Amino acid sequence: MTHQVLVGGRWRDAKDPVGAFTANDPAQGVPIPGEYPISSWLDLAEALAAGAGAAPALAQAGPDRIAGCLDALAAGLERRADALIDMARLETGLPAASRLRSSELPRTTGQLRQAAAACRDRSWTRATIDTKLDIRSKLGPIGGPVAVMGPSNFPFAFNAVGGGDFVAALAAANPVIAKANPQSPGTTRIMAEAAFEALSASGLPAAAVQLVYHFSPEDARKLVSHPLIGASAFTGGRAAGLGLKEAADRAGKPIYLEMSSINPVFVLAGALKERGRDIAAELFASCTLGAGQFCTKPGLVIYQEGPGDGGLSEAIEAAFNGAPADIVLGRGVVRGLEAGVERLKKLGAELAAGRGEAEGPGFRFRPALFRVPAARFLKSPAEFQVESFGAVSLAVAAKDVGEMTAVAAALEGQLTATVFSARDGSDDAAYAVLEPLLRRRCGRLLNDKVPTGVAVSPAMNHGGPFPATGHPGFTSVGIPAAMTRFAALHCYDNVRQDRLPFELRNENPTGRMWRLVDGEWTQRSIG
Repeated sequence: MTHQVLVGGRWRDAKDPVGAFTANDPAQGVPIPGEYPISSWLDLAEALAAGAGAAPALAQAGPDRIAGCLDALAAGLERRADALIDMARLETGLPAASRLRSSELPRTTGQLRQAAAACRDRSWTRATIDTKLDIRSKLGPIGGPVAVMGPSNFPFAFNAVGGGDFVAALAAANPVIAKANPQSPGTTRIMAEAAFEALSASGLPAAAVQLVYHFSPEDARKLVSHPLIGASAFTGGRAAGLGLKEAADRAGKPIYLEMSSINPVFVLAGALKERGRDIAAELFASCTLGAGQFCTKPGLVIYQEGPGDGGLSEAIEAAFNGAPADIVLGRGVVRGLEAGVERLKKLGAELAAGRGEAEGPGFRFRPALFRVPAARFLKSPAEFQVESFGAVSLAVAAKDVGEMTAVAAALEGQLTATVFSARDGSDDAAYAVLEPLLRRRCGRLLNDKVPTGVAVSPAMNHGGPFPATGHPGFTSVGIPAAMTRFAALHCYDNVRQDRLPFELRNENPTGRMWRLVDGEWTQRSIG
């Protein structure tokens, strides 16, 4: 059976597909029944035209109807929870109870409902009014469909349908063209069925959500640079992301990328003495969480070597040595990790712990910890910062704070950077030197906690300087900030009241919406 695509407001067979694929069960290493088409440009061209056609109607639908659709999608996912969890577990090998049901699905429905609340509140539009000049502006839809290409490691929360980028784009009143990740097409299909049902119930344009499963890299570049596209969002590897960015930039089209990060963790001398073994346990748990397939996994740990390390070295090495092989998302992940291991060896890093034979069926990898002196790291800092997507981490042993500072200065842009310091203040001077260097090189700076776990909070920044993402000023997690990526600034000069968007009229449309009126944030109506 070859599954249908959702294009132009209906489920239909793919037009002239260039092939088909099956997802694999990573726990057993066998194909999962059911084929999915690899779309030709014919499907994408129709999706672009339908999305562009739906954009004006969606923009005029109003925030309350869009909010209703987001709430209905959250409820629809909850009704389909058993089917979703069964399919996602089969396609990804992730634990059903501890991960998918108790953590990721609630996070996904929660961010949908947060976006719905932001739609109703409307403050996210940043309505700004100058009454003297009668110039008014607000954020509004970007003017075309948003292409969303999701990753494999979060089958719900970052799914191309229902995940963070999808939620932000639709909440900002933009149609979405979703591309499923080849690892989880069945999960995405179920989520798209829920989304299509929610659209119908809310009276929104049927083409406001479309789904294709796969297409060629050439067509991907053509999609993100097409005149009808509004913007694109991509989460995945650096090479693919840079290819898409080049095409989109050349055409002047916005694209938001999450590409790679090694998330350095600095453990200062006082913290080592106080609680080295406790920190080691936290780091091991973070490095191996989800088989290391988190974008915020600590891939680099920098510490001051010596007898006063509080047992960190011994404790973390013992944990890696005792770790079983993890199920990873696919054969490609195993190959990438094997290549990463060989790269670290060639660069002069030594295997410190782990890395035994990966026993069992399917796609598995045993966690590995490498170690290198800071002086060696500093000879080839760019090569040592290539991300390994899985449970491979590198410990950098520094002689003193000076070497730790030099490592910090050599870092690329990261999603996160972490510093563990002493509670008694003995590390404050070292922290004061490190903090300005790390602040410029990361999106989220943490103290005394591991970076895995991205809370869906309005204050969250899941972004960072290049090459962690394509732009340091935006986040892919956190409502309403994530919505602003898919918005344009709409300005009105001397426009009559009845012709203005409700958010910019003298009367506050909700009575609760915050607006910047003559330089003052207020909820009051004008006059």
